Amino acid sequence: MAQGPFRVMLRMQINPGMEPDFERTWLGIGGVITGHPANLGQWLMRSAEEDGVYYIISDWVDEPRFREFETSDAHLEHRKKLHPYRSGGSMTTMNVVAHLTPAPVEVAAG
Repeated sequence: MAQGPFRVMLRMQINPGMEPDFERTWLGIGGVITGHPANLGQWLMRSAEEDGVYYIISDWVDEPRFREFETSDAHLEHRKKLHPYRSGGSMTTMNVVAHLTPAPVEVAAG
């Protein structure tokens, strides 16, 4: 079976009251990640259960290419711009094993 993408999930706790500025900054610098040839996309999500908690997911072609990006100057600059908003966080990495999508809905003729 072919291996799926390498996925990175960040959990970020944002300082109270800084959430709108964090979102604007993240959107403004997101091209640093999506512009990398090994990146397959990224998502920013706000927790529905915890105030000030965000999740960032990014998919990469493989782990070595992600690790290469992770230590790059471009990524270090990206992190510096987001750091003032954070009060804590964590990173989890994983390999996508399977991806299921909904079956197409058939439209009845008539």
